[in-house]
Amino acid sequence: MAVDYSYLMQFVDETSFYNRIVLSHLLPANLWEPLPHFLQTWLRNYLAGTLLYFISGFLWCFYIYYLKLNVYLPKDAVPTRKAMLLQIYVAMKAMPWYTLLPTVSESMIERGWTKCYSRVGEFSWILYFVFIAIYLVFVEFGIYWMHRELHDIKPLYKYLHATHHIYNKQNTLSPFAGLAFHPLDGILQAVPHVVALFIVPIHFTTHLGLLFMEAIWTANIHDCIHGNIWPVMGAGYHTIHHTTYKHNYGHYTIWMDWMFGSLRDPLVEEDDNKDSSKKVE
Repeated sequence: MAVDYSYLMQFVDETSFYNRIVLSHLLPANLWEPLPHFLQTWLRNYLAGTLLYFISGFLWCFYIYYLKLNVYLPKDAVPTRKAMLLQIYVAMKAMPWYTLLPTVSESMIERGWTKCYSRVGEFSWILYFVFIAIYLVFVEFGIYWMHRELHDIKPLYKYLHATHHIYNKQNTLSPFAGLAFHPLDGILQAVPHVVALFIVPIHFTTHLGLLFMEAIWTANIHDCIHGNIWPVMGAGYHTIHHTTYKHNYGHYTIWMDWMFGSLRDPLVEEDDNKDSSKKVE
């Protein structure tokens, strides 16, 4: 089958456009323009990922720990500055490796190895949204099982995932913990986004947007505030995951945990705690 190089150049043009937008505003031209295209793309992803992590983390912390203190969380549930700085340190060590994954995925897309497409108009709007739905179901399934195996396979937990689970109670979890993983752990949990490219036709820019939305989503589910929006896997569910280690492995929704028997509802947990307190009294 002949390769349509003119079509593949649309992807290269798009990534080059995104590179120019980010890098030209953050770095002098002589520092990035001489770099090969792959390195330009990685540098763009690294800088954009770092900015997104800090902006979303700081804004979220300012809102819940300062503007809304004692509204969402009591003062004794706020993590210490030391805990948050440690989370930032772990995330920043891993960020160069995290951002290598979208860089590799973009390179594969530019070579025509995936089912990714460049223009929304190539399919109808109905199919555009159908493909996104299938993509997200696949990602949800993949992340659930990847996360569960990182717990169930003891060496993976000990050498990779345990780095994240030192944050195991309400006053140590913060939005900055969302990306505080061993680099390989973070990459493994994002791999379903890339595998999906070979299975589901997905719009290129939409794929990139969904991949980077992970930074915002992971900040949200580590803030310990239970939004109670069915079927969203909010922070209430994920806080239970950090305290029991064997429930609520899901990512965006509770469906996978419900299907595979690992769901634990924070409202039920709260009722159980109240009952236990009454018995002690």
